[in-house]
Amino acid sequence: MITPTRRIQVSIPRNPYEIIIGKGILENIGKELANLAIPKGTKILIVSNEDVAIPYSKVFVKSLKGNGYLPTLKIIQAGESQKTPKTIADIHDAAFSAKLERGSLMIALGGGVVGDMTGFAAATWLRGIGVVQVPTTLLAMVDASIGGKTGVNHKGGKNLIGAFHQPKLVLIDPCTLKTLPKREFRAGMAEVIKYAVIGDPNLFKLLEECTSLKSLDSLTDNTIEEIIERSCLSKARIVSQDEHESGIRAVLNYGHTFGHTIEALCGYGTWLHGEAVAMGMTAIGELAIQLGSWKKDDAERQEMLLKKSCLPTKWPILEIKNVLTCLQGDKKVKRGKVRFIVPNRIGEVDIRDDISDEQIAICLKKLSKG
Repeated sequence: MITPTRRIQVSIPRNPYEIIIGKGILENIGKELANLAIPKGTKILIVSNEDVAIPYSKVFVKSLKGNGYLPTLKIIQAGESQKTPKTIADIHDAAFSAKLERGSLMIALGGGVVGDMTGFAAATWLRGIGVVQVPTTLLAMVDASIGGKTGVNHKGGKNLIGAFHQPKLVLIDPCTLKTLPKREFRAGMAEVIKYAVIGDPNLFKLLEECTSLKSLDSLTDNTIEEIIERSCLSKARIVSQDEHESGIRAVLNYGHTFGHTIEALCGYGTWLHGEAVAMGMTAIGELAIQLGSWKKDDAERQEMLLKKSCLPTKWPILEIKNVLTCLQGDKKVKRGKVRFIVPNRIGEVDIRDDISDEQIAICLKKLSKG
């Protein structure tokens, strides 16, 4: 059964598109492409992973064929460790075998890793073909599928190889969360909490009013849809102002600078992306207290939401010198200065590049003792 949809406009100049949210709308993919004037007979490469393809690809392919499209399904291995140029080459091989043309499409049916790689493959096949994002994890729904960031990891850091390539459409069906492992759901909740801290105090309040955030079962249908919608609205508003992260879009990296360092130093796949972001948010919260930027009470409120989501908050055992070196390799470094997104209060953050290695080291030493 298809429920009434929520529609959000991402008003990026030259590349506007729509985010559509609604239970059961996975079976409407063919109709939504037709609404975009994608002509019948268009060749489409669907990229997915096995855990998603088994429950959802049949209805998905049926909808596409029923509307006159020519889909081919490509199964790849998901997971951060698979986010490599080799996987991109596999998708390119599938595009060649499917004889994709410049008017063809790729569709990412899966989580953030599948979305990032499919988007990058589309951006680089025939110098760029269209891509549609159909996220099936909470993290991908509220974050990875929106804004056009695509890419893969390099041994020196996360997402160092990539491109901005905006989707033609983002289709979100909350029903797909029913088959999402609880750990993955919780990882996505870290990004939701991020949106609340950086610019939506009403979302923060909504999350505080929830008894638990640790699983889909702990939330009503209306609550999860509102959480997704408010998060998507936040990201749409920010990326519409700053497509290529030259200004305000950097605030979306709240918790990510430390989080990416955790992922890189602990080994990709040790922690889920959202788990690393949760630890990164706790770390930047402590640093903000040290800098006098925000109050301890606000840091404790943030930590309570992270714990309510059963997310890790303790800083892992890492050599401080390795952390400082890794931070310098972050793609957000500008003229040798690491940029941090530092909170002032719930709903407000600053972009700062005046934080010294000594200040970071003091913070990390305190976290390591905690």
